[in-house]
Amino acid sequence: MSTEFVNLTPENIASEHLCCIIRSKKAHPGIDAKRQWLSGRLKEGHVFRKLNAKATVFIEYAPLEKAWVPIIGDNYYYVYCLWVSGNDKGKGYGKSLMEYCLADAREKGKSGICMLGAKKQKHWLSDQSFARKFGFEVVDVTENGYELLALSLDGTKPQFSQNIKRGEIESRELIIYYDMQCPFVLQNVEMIKRYCEMNGVPASFIQVDTLEKAKELPCVFNNWGVFYKGKFETVNLLPDISVLKRILKK
Repeated sequence: MSTEFVNLTPENIASEHLCCIIRSKKAHPGIDAKRQWLSGRLKEGHVFRKLNAKATVFIEYAPLEKAWVPIIGDNYYYVYCLWVSGNDKGKGYGKSLMEYCLADAREKGKSGICMLGAKKQKHWLSDQSFARKFGFEVVDVTENGYELLALSLDGTKPQFSQNIKRGEIESRELIIYYDMQCPFVLQNVEMIKRYCEMNGVPASFIQVDTLEKAKELPCVFNNWGVFYKGKFETVNLLPDISVLKRILKK
């Protein structure tokens, strides 16, 4: 078991691998998009810490004030991703990464740490049952089953922005909000665009490219959000066309 971790910095970001698509043997446009997005965030206090090995073992978090999510609160960290996959599961890596984030929060005098969850675990969100073992609790909820989990260090609590609580918009067409925080986003957008164009499905793809746009979103968001017929559908990326077709049948 390797115990050496490395944090991405402006100096090493071009040479270090990004864990999410470590298994890909082909050139992947999402990786370059992710690097570019990260380059702008590192100077804002964003942390990407990973195992110093060819593995999918990492945590990614940022000061909540600078996190591209419609969540408000003072002096918190927001965890975008905490991921350990494949043969690296069960070796204590997740515990080490979470403990690092907690130690960082305490050292910097943070009020706590928060993350997006749901009543039913979502595929593209970090394992909330794991977070609960560290003392994370539900501090806010939406009408469509999403939860804000937080570990408070001083008794204060973050909350969802009020404009996301109901998860409804006026437009009836397929609406997808996205940013480049996840390397899989770009290929997902292109796949859905192709399908919609070939099948005459009215759709709008709205890139969230500033912090201000992210904070004003009408839905929960970790890097992705889907609306159809005015209703919020999911924070999950759509891994294949069959998932999109199920949404469009509603």
